[in-house]
Amino acid sequence: MKKLCATLMLAVIAGCGVETATTAATSAEIKRREMEQAKKTMEQTTQKIEQNTQQMSDRAAQSADRVKD
Repeated sequence: MKKLCATLMLAVIAGCGVETATTAATSAEIKRREMEQAKKTMEQTTQKIEQNTQQMSDRAAQSADRVKD
């Protein structure tokens, strides 16, 4: 009876460890995906800022050309 009880307790403890490891792995995967998405968003935002900066520079140059004429 003692062996059966000890075996059951060992199985329960082992099961908890597996669940904890699975939860940790799932959380890590979610965080990895969030980081990838954040990186993509940052790259897109940087590109938009560069495009807008270029447009502003082009407009300023066009205005300067008009003033010279």
